[in-house]
Amino acid sequence: MSAGQIPGYIAGTWTIDPAHSEIGFVVRHLMVSKVRGQFTKFEGSITTAEDPLQSTGTATIDLGSINTNNEQRDGHLRSADFFDADSHPTMTFKSTGLRQSGDKFIATGDLTIRDITKPIELEVEVNGFGPDPYGGTRAGLTATGQINRSDFGVTWNAAIEGGGVVVSEKVQLVLEVEASLDKG
Repeated sequence: MSAGQIPGYIAGTWTIDPAHSEIGFVVRHLMVSKVRGQFTKFEGSITTAEDPLQSTGTATIDLGSINTNNEQRDGHLRSADFFDADSHPTMTFKSTGLRQSGDKFIATGDLTIRDITKPIELEVEVNGFGPDPYGGTRAGLTATGQINRSDFGVTWNAAIEGGGVVVSEKVQLVLEVEASLDKG
């Protein structure tokens, strides 16, 4: 795929704007519903290459910033039962490759949680490139994927009466990213 096939494509280095981005997740609870949450503190960058398939990205997420709109649950998620945020304060992602799949891209990368690093894939949709009202340039993308939390040492669970568990192993990742082109 060439850069000309992506409308408005701009090669450069971009800083993720946390005020206009969201790093979220969805997990099944009690086998019957889904709980959504997000991390409110994170940073990262994206480098778009002349050849879009050579583009890269990194992110560092503050695990203590988890927000599921329930302080008791958030405290439990920060605890050693889940993230152990006191001992492992961040989760990181570093891309390792990018390939095209139809009109979307598949980003491969290394995700590290609790000092355990595993490869993951994210389906990426490029939402666009364009000017912002402050004389800068913005890029937007949506990325989704799925991980098994136990692969990263996040194994706490409890059985529920009648069968099943409190928290599913599968976690959906949902990222809405807006980034600003670095000047210079």
